[in-house]
Amino acid sequence: MPEVIFCLTKLSVNGPFSSLRVTWQSNFQEQPRRLNPCAHLSLALKPLRTPLSLSLALNPRQITLKTPHSFATPPAAPSDSSFSLRLIPSKLPNLIVSICKKLLLEKRPLREEMGSKSLVGKEVPIVGSDSVKWVEVSVPLSYAVAPGSPPVASLTEDAASCSVIGKPPTYLIWRIRKNNPHAIEVLQLCAQKEFQRIGLRILFPESLSPFAYICKNEINATSGNPYLLYVLSVSGIAYLFQIKDVSKYATSAVFHPNEILCFGIQNSPEYGPITAVTAMDGCLVIGRDDGSIAYFRLGSLDQDDPAFMHELRDEATFSRLWGFMSRARTAGSVKDVVMSDVQGRKVVFVLHSDGTLRVWDLLGHGKIFSHSVNIPGTTVVRLWVGEVNHEASAIYLAVLHRQNLEVNVEGIYIYSINFAIGDKIFLESSVQCIPLTEGELIDVKLALNKIWVLKEGGLLVQNLLCLNGNVEQQYYALQEAFVADQLFQSSKHSLDHLFQITCSIFSSAKAQIIAFVSSIFLNRLLHPGVHISTVLRVILEDYNKRWTDAEFQTLTVDDLKREILLLIEHEFVFLWKAVSGNTFSVLKCWRDLYKRYFECWLKSNSPYGLLVDSLNGAVGLIRENSLSLFRNLEEIELLVYGTFGEVVDFLKLGSHISSDGLEREILFEVLHCSSLFSQHFGRAMAPIFYQSVFNVPMIPTDDVVLHLLKTLESGHASSLAAVEESELGADLAQYKENADHKSLRRFSVDMLVTLRTLCNKSAGWDEVLNAIERYLKFLVPQKILQDLDSERVFSINTCVVIQATSQVAKVMFESALDILLLLSYLLKISGQIQMSHLDVSRVQLELIPMIQETVAEWVLIYFLGTTPTESPAMEDFSSQLSSLRIDSNGDKRSWTERLGSINFTLDFVLTLSSRGSFEDQNRQSSSSFPSPQNFVSLVQSYISWLIWGGPGETSSYIFGRSIELAHILLRHGQYNAVESILKIVDAHLRNEKLSESVQRTDGEWCLLHHLLGCCLTAQAHGGLRGPSKEKKISEAVRCFFRASSGKGADHALRSFPCEAGLQHLVTVDGVSPAAWRLQYYQWVMQLFERYNFSEAACQFALAALEQVDEAVVLNSNGSGPDLLNESVSTVKGRLWANVFKLTLDLSQYHDAYCAIITNPDEESKCICLRRFIIVLYERDATKILCNNELPFIGLAEKVERELAWKAARSDMSMKPNPYKLLYAFEMQQQNWRKAASYIYLYSAELRNEVALRNYQNPSLAFQERLNGISAAINALHLVHPTYAWIDLQIGGNHLHNESHPSKKARMVEDQSGNHSVQPERQQSFVDIQKLEDEFVLTSAEYLLSLANMKWMRTGNEKFPSDLVDLLVETDIYDMVFTVLIRFWKGSGLKRELERVFSAMSLKCCLSYDSSPGLGSNSLLLTSSKDEAIANGALDVYPSRQSNKSRQWELLELYLERYKVFHARLPVVVAETLLHSDAQIELPRWLVHMFKGGRPEKAWGMTGQECDPASLFRLYVRYGRYTEATDLLVEYIEAYASVRPADIMHRKRPFSAWFPYTAIERLWCQLEESIRLGHMVEQCEKLKNILLGALRSHLHLLKKDSEDALSSVN
Repeated sequence: MPEVIFCLTKLSVNGPFSSLRVTWQSNFQEQPRRLNPCAHLSLALKPLRTPLSLSLALNPRQITLKTPHSFATPPAAPSDSSFSLRLIPSKLPNLIVSICKKLLLEKRPLREEMGSKSLVGKEVPIVGSDSVKWVEVSVPLSYAVAPGSPPVASLTEDAASCSVIGKPPTYLIWRIRKNNPHAIEVLQLCAQKEFQRIGLRILFPESLSPFAYICKNEINATSGNPYLLYVLSVSGIAYLFQIKDVSKYATSAVFHPNEILCFGIQNSPEYGPITAVTAMDGCLVIGRDDGSIAYFRLGSLDQDDPAFMHELRDEATFSRLWGFMSRARTAGSVKDVVMSDVQGRKVVFVLHSDGTLRVWDLLGHGKIFSHSVNIPGTTVVRLWVGEVNHEASAIYLAVLHRQNLEVNVEGIYIYSINFAIGDKIFLESSVQCIPLTEGELIDVKLALNKIWVLKEGGLLVQNLLCLNGNVEQQYYALQEAFVADQLFQSSKHSLDHLFQITCSIFSSAKAQIIAFVSSIFLNRLLHPGVHISTVLRVILEDYNKRWTDAEFQTLTVDDLKREILLLIEHEFVFLWKAVSGNTFSVLKCWRDLYKRYFECWLKSNSPYGLLVDSLNGAVGLIRENSLSLFRNLEEIELLVYGTFGEVVDFLKLGSHISSDGLEREILFEVLHCSSLFSQHFGRAMAPIFYQSVFNVPMIPTDDVVLHLLKTLESGHASSLAAVEESELGADLAQYKENADHKSLRRFSVDMLVTLRTLCNKSAGWDEVLNAIERYLKFLVPQKILQDLDSERVFSINTCVVIQATSQVAKVMFESALDILLLLSYLLKISGQIQMSHLDVSRVQLELIPMIQETVAEWVLIYFLGTTPTESPAMEDFSSQLSSLRIDSNGDKRSWTERLGSINFTLDFVLTLSSRGSFEDQNRQSSSSFPSPQNFVSLVQSYISWLIWGGPGETSSYIFGRSIELAHILLRHGQYNAVESILKIVDAHLRNEKLSESVQRTDGEWCLLHHLLGCCLTAQAHGGLRGPSKEKKISEAVRCFFRASSGKGADHALRSFPCEAGLQHLVTVDGVSPAAWRLQYYQWVMQLFERYNFSEAACQFALAALEQVDEAVVLNSNGSGPDLLNESVSTVKGRLWANVFKLTLDLSQYHDAYCAIITNPDEESKCICLRRFIIVLYERDATKILCNNELPFIGLAEKVERELAWKAARSDMSMKPNPYKLLYAFEMQQQNWRKAASYIYLYSAELRNEVALRNYQNPSLAFQERLNGISAAINALHLVHPTYAWIDLQIGGNHLHNESHPSKKARMVEDQSGNHSVQPERQQSFVDIQKLEDEFVLTSAEYLLSLANMKWMRTGNEKFPSDLVDLLVETDIYDMVFTVLIRFWKGSGLKRELERVFSAMSLKCCLSYDSSPGLGSNSLLLTSSKDEAIANGALDVYPSRQSNKSRQWELLELYLERYKVFHARLPVVVAETLLHSDAQIELPRWLVHMFKGGRPEKAWGMTGQECDPASLFRLYVRYGRYTEATDLLVEYIEAYASVRPADIMHRKRPFSAWFPYTAIERLWCQLEESIRLGHMVEQCEKLKNILLGALRSHLHLLKKDSEDALSSVN
């Protein structure tokens, strides 16, 4: 088993009552995986001055530490005060207990270990100093030295200092960074002004030496450059700049040559390197490695002047100033040089490496003093010179001595130089040493009577007037300790405690645990002083979050929180996924983030130097990226940190705590007991309690205390143990569980023993409770009388006082919380410590309510000082315009623009929004930074103002001031903060448990709920969505109702400032409660209505209606002034109109209609009804009017009138169309004629709209018209035929004659006479027949529109021949014949049919080349040309062939269908075809129509109008001789070849007829053609055929005639 040696390396105080932090390191390199080489423990014991070396046995498998069974008394300490112990196996907790028991035996005072140092103050950050925008101004390159020049001055190091110039003082801070050696940064601060976030960064062409000096420009004061800046480069170039106010450097530029003076102070190579430099206005002094000192009058004389440079040499000089002769000797290299003004003369103090201190008079250029300050074994390093004490005629010097390298211990020795005119000066023989044992020295400043020593661990201060006395050093803590505590870096177990307590509060609610823990971490990360913008940006950029400088500066608090939460969610995906099974993963994410942030904070914000204002006593710290001031601790802080008894007389606590020794001892024991809670729970208890107060939803503080006490009783939950086992492993989880149980048992035993001992010492619990009560009164914020009437400004002093207040509030809150837990614990174990019932009742009824109130007060103060403000919400144009604040106060505009920034907390809003300032009582020092002592009074004054207000702002109880503060925050849009504050106050009032005390007669309870309601309403309006918004609204409704129902509500709310929005409420006394509530409810209704919260507004409108009758009755009885000034019906009508509007906004149409019919004001009722119909149209909810849901009893006519009014003033494209709604409404009311009238009017209006407008898709309009006309026809069919007609006066004309103008848009196009719209003659009625005619015409128009054709009505629709032509042209033949049959009768119909079929035939003629006979139903008699087309062209033009063939098919179809109306239609068709083309081949189906069947069944060529004779005549007329001859021969042969059965019929007289006249004409035509020589051969052939046929026919006729005669005879 290996042996591990743990050596104690550090002892430091951690918290109150001598809590010791022990740090040890191990020499064992190969340690187990889960054992850290460096461990930390916090032990509650008195510190031990001697180092402790422990030899421990380590078991690498079990990873446990062993201790002895018995702990022997340690041997006597040797001279070096060290001892060792060898331990044998046991367990680590026993080791801790044993060490505690032995070390506590020594009882060594805390002050011994601290080296006589007492903590008296803290660092207070200046908010905003971490986010400075640097304006870069460059030095011209002409001033650059040659490249490669060796350095002759000190290399660049981190350095900073401050110059205090003028009255009131201006603080000019310069800073040089090692990581940016070519630049120097300059900041200008004024205590009474806002922190200027603009800094000057001067860029040099070479690196700078860590020296600069800023002073007032006395040389050229009228140049507009009030300051001089001395800078030295490493190459020995001295620069003198004349600089302006930093705020005047708006943009980056280059210095003007007139503003720069440059001089190379290392002109000769024989001079040694420059080792020290100092400056004052008009002169520069350097010290070199060879011990020489050079004096340059840089800025006061020209460089060519012989007196410009002088070297101070070791020569015998006579000084009239000091009155003595001094013979100097050669000294070593210059270590440091300091220039001071002594009685108007510039004196240089020079420290040499051999320990020689020399003083030179620059005016006489002579040495006036030389003395050795060398101490054996040490070397001198630095020199600091204090201010001249004219009363004591002395100057204090501080010399830093460093011992040899083996020891490496530093110390500052204080010397006093006394002088007098005419006397010798001498060095004070008494020398005070300030040892510097720990931490690196950073800076030292000597004031008039104090020395300030800045080290890594803190700031030491010592009074120089008591050098010979045994005066302890005072110690100021730096911000590093506070940041480590805030980020849980001071103890590695803090996060474990945080997680354990949170899990015990929320049980197994994982989502709540994650949100709760994340809120704690997020708030502490963005805490003022912890948050550094540069550090946060570096951390976020490490996680690939990139912004430009401008983008990052514009990020608000909400933006930063969102980015950090996204970082946790996305960058730790593998841990975040584990959240579903283990909430401990989120804790790991935050732990890693905190660790990286803290490391970067320490690296990027290290201290550079001190800021000391000797005249005003202010002390500050210049860091790498921020600035801060130091303050003294409050009395309570001195008590908490355990230094009160040594620093401040105990009587300063006042009358609350007695100076009696026993009572003092009792109090300290009580405080020791209370501190055990924070030690047991770690640093996590206060953050959890604080977050529970401001959590959403709020967790009652009683529940938090109950969970904490339950944890002390039974430990942590088993579910938490399972989580730890999954994360740490079974062995470590079991070890940790055992350690927690032992710690809990040890706490319980120690607390029980201590409390019993305390009870015995005080002879009962009465004295203990008295001491606790007096201490609680001391914790209550004290009221300080102030006379404040000036207006506050946004200044740096305001910022630092607010930050100091938040620090004090944090300590007070944690102290009060410890007492609260102690008192609650006393109640829990009251039986075990013999507390009587009276004592228990006193604790329950007196002490606990008192401490709860105190805790709430300090929580509020801390909350106001640390919570950033919300960004203002830009709601609309008016709010944006008001945000411009034209002609408003510029200072107010500057700070209101900062709302939402990370460093602008709620306290700034409160401070700057009120007249009077807590600083006004210290007006003399308000122009400068406050001294550490002044901070105490300023903080007390500010706390008194926050809690109690000014002289004229007296509150009746402790939380009364909170309502006024909430009102101020509410005016500036800080809604979340207002909600939190008011809920805390409300919870406190509820804890009083008495309704009389909750609803106070002064109305403050009502004011609280009124403001809370306003806040919740604004929050709901600010961007919430879904259930969160609805919850806020419902809570606001409850708050407003509570505000109106409390006692004294009318008086309290009437007297509230007008900024609360209640300026319209009645301010007359003697008003009845009902009348006042009526007005209040109306105000709330208007508030909700303005934010579009209709449901909530409706509730208050109904509530106001309930108050009307009572208010009117009381006013009529003379119980108060008449506030209504209106009739009851008018008031109710207005309120019911509001109810109607609000329910309509909620789409509650039934309730809205009920509000209409309930409204007693007829005029209001009509207006609401019209609005109701308009809204139904807009929301497409008009169906409710026609589905029998609404009772129209007594309102049907009004509804109809409003619907008609809406229809007459609406565009026809509106959907749903008002006329359709009227039709549906009248049908539902069974008014068939009115329904038909409105739907027909809709069709007519639509027809006019189509005629007047250029519709893109008119077919839809025609379809709508058709639907309307058909609906009108159907409606009229429901009426008795006697009354089946439409009165156009009902549906149309009278509507347009009303006084209301029409809102329909009329866009009439000028058609230049091409398509004029002829107005129709107004008809008084329309019957069903006219409707049917209109339907037919509209159908035709609809079909034409589908074919992109338009028919312009001429006003004569009785015989629409032009419409027929268009229909024929577009091949819409069904509609053609429908129109013909509808509008024409008799011969007119035949004539139109002939015209239509003639047109159809012509269309077929145009497609003659497509061989019409190739249709599906018939064949043509084709020629060879036709056959060629049929065989070839069909393949070439398939689509064209199909389209043209369809014409023949349509002609056949409709001719067959409609020849019954006019038998001569085939003749017209054939004649049209032959007329168009005499050679056209008639379709076979057409020929068959003429033939009427087979020729063999015919008796000649006779028949109807369409017979073979007609076809024969057409053939002859159009020269179709061949077809005519063939047709004649066919019928002659058929006549001759009848069946035997028909021969008797043929032989009858006049049984057959042939067109002999036409035959004769055919014969003549053939002879004429032969005579003319046209187709002679063909004509001869046809003539012979015709001759033969005629001969046979005539022969047959002769024979039949003879047979007929013979039969007669």
